[in-house]
Amino acid sequence: MAGISTHVLNLTNGRPIAGMRVELYDVAQTPAQRLNSTRTNADGRTDAPMLPAAAARTGDFELRFYTGEHFKEPTALSEEVLVRFSIFDAAQHYHVPMLCSPWFFNTYRGS
Repeated sequence: MAGISTHVLNLTNGRPIAGMRVELYDVAQTPAQRLNSTRTNADGRTDAPMLPAAAARTGDFELRFYTGEHFKEPTALSEEVLVRFSIFDAAQHYHVPMLCSPWFFNTYRGS
């Protein structure tokens, strides 16, 4: 399986975040080209991959997680979290989870 997927977890309560807006951009383009915009479901996942296997390719990408819209916390650290990454092997699957709270965010390459 190839392509790009994500999910979002709230570290404050340990639960998936439903309804967070997530966008995928091709940042090799100038200006960056938005490839997908969606919201997470009840499991904190997107209903479809951010980039489906049929569209998988090498390149530089950015996931934008709109944390400010979700948490609506005046003391929040960030309005949106940008995660830039490169795909070197289009045959591999890239899963990029986001772990966050109003004051913290972290990501890694999942499986």
